[in-house]
Amino acid sequence: MSEKVAEIKGIYQSFGSQEVLKNLSLDLYKGENLVVLGKSGTGKSVLIKCLVGLIGIDKGTMTILGKSVETANENELMEIRKKVGFLFQSAALYDSMSVRENLEFPLKRIETNISKSDLELRTVEALENVGLLDAIDKMPSQLSGGMRKRVGLARTIVLNPEIILYDEPTTGLDSITSREISDLILSLQQKYNTSSIIITHDMPCAKHTANRIIILAEGKEIAEGSYEELANSTDSLINSFFKQ
Repeated sequence: MSEKVAEIKGIYQSFGSQEVLKNLSLDLYKGENLVVLGKSGTGKSVLIKCLVGLIGIDKGTMTILGKSVETANENELMEIRKKVGFLFQSAALYDSMSVRENLEFPLKRIETNISKSDLELRTVEALENVGLLDAIDKMPSQLSGGMRKRVGLARTIVLNPEIILYDEPTTGLDSITSREISDLILSLQQKYNTSSIIITHDMPCAKHTANRIIILAEGKEIAEGSYEELANSTDSLINSFFKQ
């Protein structure tokens, strides 16, 4: 296995008296797509939000690209987040901005001295990578759900992240569009050697994109392996994910 780009050791996280993550540990390796499966409420989305400091943890350690997350101050968290792309479930586009402006906004904010020509080049390249250059001057309201997801992905990769966190990237999409998004995830992995954590309920997406899968139940990891290994498990709980 190649070098670790993220390492989680024994983390706990709770909201009030409700424990969401319980002594969870996992590693993410360079160039790997790691899929996290689990029923609703098992802490999958909470996990990736903890990884970039959007939600705090109660106990444990998290390291991203050699930097400690749980002890980082706000400036250090910002430096970590520059290297970690986050595709939200809703794509989270700014509805008052065009597609072009949605991509330019994070670039201008993070790379304050970027030239106009570089801004244009990076924006065009990111949209070409998701097959949506012809939508550059459209507004989000003019786009389908699948197109919005692809623009959200373009906005994620425009900053050249080393790690991408996908929160339910195919939710709400038809099977053909879901496959297109899964293909894009693979394409970006291969083109940029990105490392990704993919939170999904979509088993075709998991099968298509995963190098490795972990399954969470009640905030704990209950299984790890390839799609084929887990699909052939004799454990009824593990097997239930693959018999949908």
